[in-house]
Amino acid sequence: MADETKDPAIKSQSNIPTSKVERATKFLKTGAKVGANYLKHYAQKVVNPELSKDSLDKANAEDIYGALSELKGSALKVAQMMSMDKNILPQAYTDKFTMAQYSAPPLSYPLVVKTFQTYFGKSPTEIFDSFTKEAVNAASIGQVHQAVKGDKKFAVKVQYPGVAESISSDLKMVKPFAKQILGLQEKDLQMYMGEVEQMLVDETDYELELERGVEISTACAHIPNIDFPKYYSEYSSKRILTMDWLTGKHLNEFLVSNPSQEVRNRIGQALWDFYDFQMHELLAVHADPHPGNFLMREDGTVGIIDFGCVKVIPLDYYRVHFKVINPQIIEDDEMMIRAFYELGFIYNDDTLAEKELFTNIFKDMIRLTVSPFRTETFDFGNDGYFKMLYEFGEKLAKTPELKNSTKPRGSKEALYLNRTYFGLYSMLNQLKAEIRTHTSWKAR
Repeated sequence: MADETKDPAIKSQSNIPTSKVERATKFLKTGAKVGANYLKHYAQKVVNPELSKDSLDKANAEDIYGALSELKGSALKVAQMMSMDKNILPQAYTDKFTMAQYSAPPLSYPLVVKTFQTYFGKSPTEIFDSFTKEAVNAASIGQVHQAVKGDKKFAVKVQYPGVAESISSDLKMVKPFAKQILGLQEKDLQMYMGEVEQMLVDETDYELELERGVEISTACAHIPNIDFPKYYSEYSSKRILTMDWLTGKHLNEFLVSNPSQEVRNRIGQALWDFYDFQMHELLAVHADPHPGNFLMREDGTVGIIDFGCVKVIPLDYYRVHFKVINPQIIEDDEMMIRAFYELGFIYNDDTLAEKELFTNIFKDMIRLTVSPFRTETFDFGNDGYFKMLYEFGEKLAKTPELKNSTKPRGSKEALYLNRTYFGLYSMLNQLKAEIRTHTSWKAR
């Protein structure tokens, strides 16, 4: 919905593999390519022991993204999620998978018409006065077209065929790639895959997205410098979602215009207040904070779209998750350790050495990640802070006791909350925004 044009080099797809057999075959072929890339890399390494993994990562990223962008759906969505965390993936994967946020190959127009015929019994041009045959934006689960009716301009999101039905099987097939690329163990994948699957099921239900979009945008209407599209149920269905067309620029394009620090701060404050209010007043949060979902403007306002991914926070978990933000707990070992048990960081049957090790690791993590909450204002333009975050993440990834632990450390409830905060922090860092972090919410 931003004022931008689609990359002409990206060709549209006339079909998407929808059956389990077709999708499994595509995964198997891609796995074979990745295996061949490893064989080639190790053969070259025999000749040149100093050879880095950069070329291997680049080849694998090309092959995996190529397959996922054709399959679309949950597998591509997982790639998009991973690309948001600069710590998780080698740079070659991050660069390639970031494309899933904006520019996956779009669906051809005949398939769009077929979806309209299925849900409305009419083609798009029978409903609207005009409808772009080419998608304006195409991402992992659906693509957006611009439509006009009377004097109203609409954004119409059309879901790719077979996406909702293939979530469970796709996630099972993408697990080997996740284990190989990320070095995760089965215990960690098992804990989180159920949460990811349920969130993706919700994200493919456009009727649910319409309902949540209306609820959250209405509840947040008072927040300064933010606006939301109006949703139109009469032009929406389980796989088609119609809303107002909002203008604005995605983050990278916006920054090219060299906005003033005042405008950066205003947008940063609006984003912080938006997330802060959802977290602490609604206990439900827009949990897909990648730059493609925000439209920024020169007057310091920002439009917010896409409420498909909303994390509902259980009250019991909310209480313990945000307990560790309390500045008092940082200095109170007894309170902090009690919270660590509740959060699943340490367990009763851990050895004394494990308890001491994991307590120290998670103390350091809490002190670092909640730094913005411990001052009246925080400068997210401080690259030194983000360097410490990334270095700490790399240290955790290389800690053998964490990698080899027989138990997952943390709750599945934290997966999307941590992802949300990381995405927010990352956008604020790119904006170089200095904002007030002590807002008016009260802990429950």
